[in-house]
Amino acid sequence: MQKLKVKGKNILSGEIKISGSKNATLPILAASILSEKKIDLKRVPIVKDVVTMCHLLKYMGSNIKINSQKKNILINNKNKKFKNIAPYSFVKTMRAGVIVLGSLLARFGKAKVSLPGGCAIGTRPVDIHLYGLKRLGAKIKIKNGYIFAEAKKGLTGAQIKFPSISVGATENVIIAASLASGITYLKNCACEPEIKNLTDFLNKMGANISWLGKREIKIMGCKKFNHVSHQVMFDRIEAGTFIIAGALIGKKLKISGIQTRFLNTEIKILRKMGVRMQISKDHIYILHSPKIKPVKIKTEPYPGFPTDLQAQMIVLMTKAKGKSQIKENIFENRFMHVPELNRMGAKINTLGNLSYVEGPQNLNGAEVMATDLRASVSLVLAGLIANNQTIINRVYHLDRGYEDLEKKLRQCKAKISRIF
Repeated sequence: MQKLKVKGKNILSGEIKISGSKNATLPILAASILSEKKIDLKRVPIVKDVVTMCHLLKYMGSNIKINSQKKNILINNKNKKFKNIAPYSFVKTMRAGVIVLGSLLARFGKAKVSLPGGCAIGTRPVDIHLYGLKRLGAKIKIKNGYIFAEAKKGLTGAQIKFPSISVGATENVIIAASLASGITYLKNCACEPEIKNLTDFLNKMGANISWLGKREIKIMGCKKFNHVSHQVMFDRIEAGTFIIAGALIGKKLKISGIQTRFLNTEIKILRKMGVRMQISKDHIYILHSPKIKPVKIKTEPYPGFPTDLQAQMIVLMTKAKGKSQIKENIFENRFMHVPELNRMGAKINTLGNLSYVEGPQNLNGAEVMATDLRASVSLVLAGLIANNQTIINRVYHLDRGYEDLEKKLRQCKAKISRIF
């Protein structure tokens, strides 16, 4: 099994170009099922979750080709016959697999999709997905670990208010409603930039989707789609991860290929902590930041602080002089990285959905184990600032969502390598 070896205390400098967003790519790939026209996706991150989604689409009948060198995906589903089944073997490793439910149901009137998997950070119920699809007229039952959905006469537009904010449910219902007859109004939607990227893609393809407010969407169902070329937005979580790396042990580290307006909350919090930055529209310079201050934050849906940066932020909190606090409001089991960080010398106490971090602490290299995607990269960050050497096990979690992580860090003078 592959491991990462990190030798700490090397100052990071240079430039890191941020890849396309995994969390934007996956729902766009799911939406490609709706159309028989050519689709050209650019700036696609070649990470495990994206490759798995492509394999799932290919299994179902999609003519899909990945160009790893050019970072693009070409899809041409003209005259292709589709299976309306998404098996457990594909969906078990990524929760985004359930988003094909809306696509299959809208186009073919029938779908059988495995209940989703992914990292072990929470229960991730699909009840909000199913609620929205039922409101569009689908009949749904769950049996033997699968969702069976049917809409024999097609889906019909409806007024839907989500009972709570859910990124996946919002994406699933947007995709399904794009082919529904009539008009759909969605309220209490998630409004992440990745969802806006999805609606931009669908509109280019021929859908008629408009944002009426921060969390309100109007969708006029359509039946005809166009050829489309679309560039995936930058990965906000990768950008945030490397910005935190620069704050930990950087000296004029440039983070490029981004849109800083989508990082306002993170930038505000990091500045409050004493992180020195020079910010432009499409890049950030992280300067040497020797005086990190404690902070209290909580994870929230966008535009709040993202749950996917919570583990990385805890590592930065170990360098703050004083006691920091982070409250996890999205997933109920997302502090599994804490025991591993404590083994490296951190002083973190967890009580329910709260973690208290005492700093500053000097971390020491150790052999540690990744438990999920973001936990794995937090251990990489810890290894970068730790004394001696850190060995990180189960790096397959990391490969689900970070493209060329070791290469990008090595280009900025980190000492990190993959061992077998």
